[in-house]
Amino acid sequence: MGNRVTREDFEWVYTEQPHTQRRKEILAKYPEIKTLMGPDPHLKWIVSGMVFLQLLACYLVKDLSWKWIFFWAYAFGGCINHSLTLAIHDISHNVAFGNKQAKWNRWFAVFANLPIGIPYSASFKKYHIDHHRYLGGDSLDVDIPTDFEGWFFCTPLRKLLWLFLQPLFYSLRPLYVNPKAITRMEILNALVQFSVDLIIYYLWGLKPVIYLIAGTILCLGFHPISGHFIAEHYMFLKGYETYSYYGPLNWLTFNVGYHMEHHDFPSIPGSRLPMVKKIAAEYYDNLPHHQSWIRVLWDFVFDDTLGPYSRVKRLCKLAEES
Repeated sequence: MGNRVTREDFEWVYTEQPHTQRRKEILAKYPEIKTLMGPDPHLKWIVSGMVFLQLLACYLVKDLSWKWIFFWAYAFGGCINHSLTLAIHDISHNVAFGNKQAKWNRWFAVFANLPIGIPYSASFKKYHIDHHRYLGGDSLDVDIPTDFEGWFFCTPLRKLLWLFLQPLFYSLRPLYVNPKAITRMEILNALVQFSVDLIIYYLWGLKPVIYLIAGTILCLGFHPISGHFIAEHYMFLKGYETYSYYGPLNWLTFNVGYHMEHHDFPSIPGSRLPMVKKIAAEYYDNLPHHQSWIRVLWDFVFDDTLGPYSRVKRLCKLAEES
């Protein structure tokens, strides 16, 4: 087996995140990229189709046996639900209706949340702003695992368990790392979500509700699409904290694989991020990127140098709210 080399702490850096400077340089050289910013007129229709497809699936699975409920939840419904979480990610940047219609974006995210089965969109919005503003920020970026996660999940079996439990850690970690007051939008998100869950239960019974929630939990855990959670910011190469993936799974995930481009230009919809890479190719072509999310998961589990500690951390000053 050889000697095991495991990380015992995060990779602490004392520089600003790279995206701020790269954004300035690219915009100075290619000001036409500003034309890519703004709402995506197709996003609301794609998301609406996915929501109604899942409601149709609820009707179709209501009489299936439990084994088929969980099979279709993992193989089909969960894939859609995971994709919807990434649509919510895009919507959190106001790309469904634009910055001038912020409330429309918030409520549309609540609508996109419905098949997920668990209220998610409002809380995600609240914390995702910090992920961009304070990338890797100690006690600010809740995308960073806790010290316990880094210390405990350090063997292949434990890392595999950690991947299965990712939905649990993602939902509970903010409450420990950076607790914030519950907002009115979070309460409304929960009321709408649980009301729709009850309506589905009243119409078609328990199985469709389990189909939705199980699909969300399973496909946000150990699943090929979930490779993006690890691929985006885990340090596979020293000195690089954000990575892109340009493979075919981007078709199912609103181009979340174009993650360097997204952090450089968060106000550009996922559908236009490939154009950023095309225009400013010299800024991205020579940066390390992933070829396969499945390979990312494999390497994460079995490479002794990788684990929850494989993240860049920095101290950030809390910005004043405007």
